[in-house]
This record gives sequence, structure tokens and C-alpha cells, in this order.
Amino acid sequence: MIDFSRNHYALFGLPERFRFDAEALDRAYRALQTEVHPDRHVAGDDAQQRLALQASARVNEAYRTLKDHVTRAEYLLQLHGIDPTSGTDTVLPVAFLERQLERREAADEAAAAGDVPALDALQADVRAEAAAIEGRLAQLLDGDGAWAAARMPVRELRFLTKLQADIGAMAAVLEE
Repeated sequence: MIDFSRNHYALFGLPERFRFDAEALDRAYRALQTEVHPDRHVAGDDAQQRLALQASARVNEAYRTLKDHVTRAEYLLQLHGIDPTSGTDTVLPVAFLERQLERREAADEAAAAGDVPALDALQADVRAEAAAIEGRLAQLLDGDGAWAAARMPVRELRFLTKLQADIGAMAAVLEE
């Protein structure tokens, strides 16, 4: 069974980094799930079955957290005593918000006009900005250990990820 006191990275045998080998995470996840899956413990008593269910849930939660770049960054901050959602600097920069508002309006207009290529272009633009922020986060978290300074880029990345999903949903509706 797994050690519930270990953090998500230790659970999968990965370094505590923002950027890591995603395939290694997938391999470790599959190996752990094979070990702890409740179906492998049906012959056990109630306590063993309950423990297997808890272990499987823990492995799934850890995997989901580390697989997603936003939740992985937030988790890294939490490991270092930084709450990414608290503090006095929770407001995103005005220029960032204005740019996102313009993108949102452009997406709404493109969706209303049935312009899938325009939505695809917006999606690519948002994806490029998100990739740049991910690069900055990798430097702050993996290179500099600047945990507190990473809070704002994490918030920006969360915002962009949501915007990207919204634009993708608009395009999907039009493509149906």
C-alpha cells in the first residue's frame, strides 16, 4: 500500500519541479494504480478494501494535480508554504485583464459570426501567452525558487487556461 504522508511528487518518485518528465508520471501512475486498485483487494477484509479505495483515490488526486500545469504550480507553491489564492495581491494586472477582455469580446463576435478560423487564431494567441507564462513559471519555480513571485503568473495561467477552454467550447459548438 502507499504511504499517505508522502507528497504527490514523492508518491510518484518525481522531483519537486514545475517541469518534469510527463511520461515518467504516467508510468508511475499506472504502476501505482495497478498496485492499489480496489479490484485487486476484493478478497481482503473490509478494512483492507477501504484502505485500497482510499489509496486509489489518493493516487488519482495526486495524478490529476501533477498532470495539469496550473494545479501543479499551485501545489508546488503550497508545498513551500505559499497559498496561491490568498494575500493582498490577488488582483490581476490591469493590462493583462484588458487584453483578456478584448480577447473575450473578439471570441464572442467570432462565435456570433460563425467564424471558426478567428476562434482558432484567438485560441493560438492565448496558447502562446500561456506557454510564455509557463516558461516564466519554470524559471521562477525550478530555477530561482522564487515561490512568492510565482503567485501572480500562476493566477494569470489559471485565467488563460479558462479562457482557452471557453474559446475551445465556442469553436466546438460551431463545428457541430
